Amino acid sequence: MSDAIFPSLPGVAWPKPKAPIWKTNIQQAVSGRELRAAFRQYPTYKFTLTHDFLRGGAEQEFQTLIGFFNARKGSWDSFLYADPADNAVTAQSFGTGNGATTQFQLVRTFGGDIEPVMNLNGNPAIYKADVLQTAGTHYTVSNGMVTFATAPANGAALTWTGNYYYRCRFERDSEDFEGFLQDLWSLKKISFFGSLGRKL
Repeated sequence: MSDAIFPSLPGVAWPKPKAPIWKTNIQQAVSGRELRAAFRQYPTYKFTLTHDFLRGGAEQEFQTLIGFFNARKGSWDSFLYADPADNAVTAQSFGTGNGATTQFQLVRTFGGDIEPVMNLNGNPAIYKADVLQTAGTHYTVSNGMVTFATAPANGAALTWTGNYYYRCRFERDSEDFEGFLQDLWSLKKISFFGSLGRKL
């Protein structure tokens, strides 16, 4: 599992599709009634990017992207991706103290849906009852799990501000880079699956 970050390059074009994916098993009886079973607690997302141009030569954009893909061995290894539309929270609630619990998972709310956040980008700001806490003294955080040195008081609101990544893997083991001029390349589509969880 790699913590390499997907390169942000200037040639990425719009649109940038992002599709939530669920897995549901559906069995239909003769009567027409259905029995449905959900196999995922949280969605996986499919991201698709188009690179209108990738410069070779001194800019090394083509080399950077193809090198990143090859270093992951196609779909074998995972990487981190900062979705431009979904990579940060401000004053996000992640729990309420009860005087006994010391561990709380960081989450993010998107359109009312709540998902755990496990791949942090930088150090989050953790607040207890609107008071900024000090990392290493008041709490520690690992894979998005916050452990307080002392249990937050009953009713104490817990919030955080910070940035996060998606844990991703490429959809395919090959990609079609096209050279259209000297030291200029394009990539019509590169797709990968991602999750806010630690593993994919």
